[in-house]
Amino acid sequence: MKKHTVVIALGHHALGTTLPEQKIATKKTAKAVADLISEDYRIVITHGNGPQVGMIHIAMSQLHRVYPEYTATPMSVCSAMSQGYIGYDLQNAIRTELLNRGIYKNVATVLTQVVVDPYDDAFYHPTKIIGRIMDKEEADAEEEKGNHVIKVEGGWRRIVAAPKPVDIIEADSVRALLDAGQIVIACGGGGIPVLQQGNVLKGASAVIEKDLAAAKLASLVDAQTLIILTGVEKAGIRYGTPEERLLDELTVKEAIRYMEEGEFGAGSMEPKIQAAVDFIGNSAIRKTIIAKLGDGRLELSGEGGTVIHK
Repeated sequence: MKKHTVVIALGHHALGTTLPEQKIATKKTAKAVADLISEDYRIVITHGNGPQVGMIHIAMSQLHRVYPEYTATPMSVCSAMSQGYIGYDLQNAIRTELLNRGIYKNVATVLTQVVVDPYDDAFYHPTKIIGRIMDKEEADAEEEKGNHVIKVEGGWRRIVAAPKPVDIIEADSVRALLDAGQIVIACGGGGIPVLQQGNVLKGASAVIEKDLAAAKLASLVDAQTLIILTGVEKAGIRYGTPEERLLDELTVKEAIRYMEEGEFGAGSMEPKIQAAVDFIGNSAIRKTIIAKLGDGRLELSGEGGTVIHK
């Protein structure tokens, strides 16, 4: 019988923001992941990249400003860069933790491309703000190139689409590595968004919601459990009011109803709840746990977090 497969989606709290923070955070995260590996679960890890990809985009844009001969770096390439350097720290931290416990398993980071629909409504209504603050002249130049900008305090910033993930190009590679007994890191930052044009994959000027990508990945590797780590202990309703209530348990039906009622923040908890709904579907076996890493332990029982099931 195939072992229980768990997909762990790490939020930025489990990774840190700066390079030194990331080194420290990944060590703590590695201990929690190693606990599950020692219990013989098949593990796939995905992660956010918000601060990291923003830093890369700003740095590459500044390089282009100072040295115009270096062409501007597309968002898809910035995403690929972030996957590489986050995966580098994460896989080495997990490898070290496992070796310290006498566990010999390979950890592999897969540069992952995620297909999006070119007609996704998100491309007509971009929502994700990225990059540095620009002046009016620079903002106009971005719009002339076909990019979107938005007015913010102090100037303008680019704004890109957040389309839904349709397919994951490297899903077969992830499954093969899992079957070989390896721990896999994939779909970092929601994956590199690509448009499929015949046999060619073309990078899209977009970012993918990491939790939705995690749900797609979990479905494609036939996982039984999706763990979404975030900065709060549990999902809740009537957030920030005297009637606020944290949820220990939630059915898919209840989750959909609460989303329709606007109970979850559009840019915070709602994508996590939607990911849980997408992953579980009509399955009586699958479940999603939304929790905080806390003291560095992950509980598949869902104790201390919110458990979502059919």
